[in-house]
Amino acid sequence: MIGFGSSDQGRFKPLPSRKSAIVTVLDIGSTKIACLIARLKPRDGSDVLAGRTHAIEALGYGYQRARGIKSGVVVDLDAAEQAIRLAVDSAERMAGVTVESIIVNVTCGRLGSETFSAAIDVGGGEVGDLDIQRVLAAGGAHSVKDGRTVVHTLPIGYALDGSRGIRDPRGMLGQRLGIDLTVVTAETAPLRNLLLCVGRCHLEIEAVVATPYASALSTLVEDEAELGVACVDIGGGTTSISVFSDRHLVHTDAIAVGGGHVTLDVANGLSIKVQDAERLKTLHGSALQGTSDERAILPVHPIGEDDAAAATQVPRAMLNRIVRPRVDEILELVRDRLVASGFAGRIGRRIVLTGGGSQLTGLTEVARRVLGRATRIGRPLGRRRPRGRPSRRSSGCWFIRRWFSSSRLPSVPTGRASPERMDTSPASGGGSRTASEAESGGRSLRREAGGDRKQGRNREARGQAIRTRGCHDDQSEDARYHRAQAADHRLRHRRCRR
Repeated sequence: MIGFGSSDQGRFKPLPSRKSAIVTVLDIGSTKIACLIARLKPRDGSDVLAGRTHAIEALGYGYQRARGIKSGVVVDLDAAEQAIRLAVDSAERMAGVTVESIIVNVTCGRLGSETFSAAIDVGGGEVGDLDIQRVLAAGGAHSVKDGRTVVHTLPIGYALDGSRGIRDPRGMLGQRLGIDLTVVTAETAPLRNLLLCVGRCHLEIEAVVATPYASALSTLVEDEAELGVACVDIGGGTTSISVFSDRHLVHTDAIAVGGGHVTLDVANGLSIKVQDAERLKTLHGSALQGTSDERAILPVHPIGEDDAAAATQVPRAMLNRIVRPRVDEILELVRDRLVASGFAGRIGRRIVLTGGGSQLTGLTEVARRVLGRATRIGRPLGRRRPRGRPSRRSSGCWFIRRWFSSSRLPSVPTGRASPERMDTSPASGGGSRTASEAESGGRSLRREAGGDRKQGRNREARGQAIRTRGCHDDQSEDARYHRAQAADHRLRHRRCRR
């Protein structure tokens, strides 16, 4: 259901092929904890993507700031439990269902992978599902390093009587069935603590999914997975890597550096609050040097100075000089890990970036230079435009990601007229009228038009006065908007009194 022909089938409950099912996913990251409740609907034969038999309909979502978690590892059990409870409760309220079991997406435990081989005797008969399960169990029986736990056991390819490269041996005849496996592992202690935290919320864990594997399944297209590609998920506290070749996961790795470290660098370099540093990085930060960076001035409020008059002015070039070194460090670590893995030659010239850290302006261009490969930003697959509706992202993962990214930025009013003011129904004068009514209506419209022009001139004059006083740097756009609205209200009140 979720892979390019390979998945951890034994860990998931089987999905009905012709019925809908409700699933709940809990993503425990370094900066946020997200819960998504979705209904999986079987796709029509013409709509089926490779390895994806169900469409996603988001029913509810919830998210909380990741309290008690650092780089995906639980550091405060009570705080993390409370954050998980709040995220799941918000999703339950929106969806109108009660969650009993969940699929947990994890980044903790220094995720890594190893490759094993195994073989069993099938006695010259036809290979069936039971034989596949037996050879998978034989491959999973290989001992991993001490202190690590198996998260996934994923087949790379099958061999039947020495013939390799078989993707699906079901129904074939042979004496000996072999398999090559990718075993994804994580450190036992961090993983057990995370699952303990989820269990304290009275939630049954249906399966555990590694973040690099889930990110790649969500963003890679079939041709990329066939030819070879690396998916780099830049999160808040970790950067995870997954390498696909011949439509199978062949390598995973994780680095304990992410976008949150860029935010901390900005906070330390400018001596400002972390939340202010995150806003500056999101709105004005760039991994590239711009020609106007020295001229663009940004207001900065130092720590402990709440007074607006105490704000200092720094050029945008200073902000970007703090951002760029950390971005280069992350990408260089990714390049070194790919070279050390031995799979750098199998990914060709394709890199897919995903995660919140990949949204930084100019990161794609810098990645092309540092990694030396074609780079693109990954988006969840399976998007279709519903009939009779404007274009929306139908993927549940994209829906929740879009909400997180947009909810971080406050909405700034544009001052345009709302649709309610443009009423053309007969009750508002849009129907047939007499000549006198039309003439009087025309006079009233002309008076309103003249008043609107006068209001426009007044607003322009007020804006010019603000710019002349040099207050545009000290006052926020929201405050200027509300002042203009109050002045318009006073002007309309004086007109009514006349």
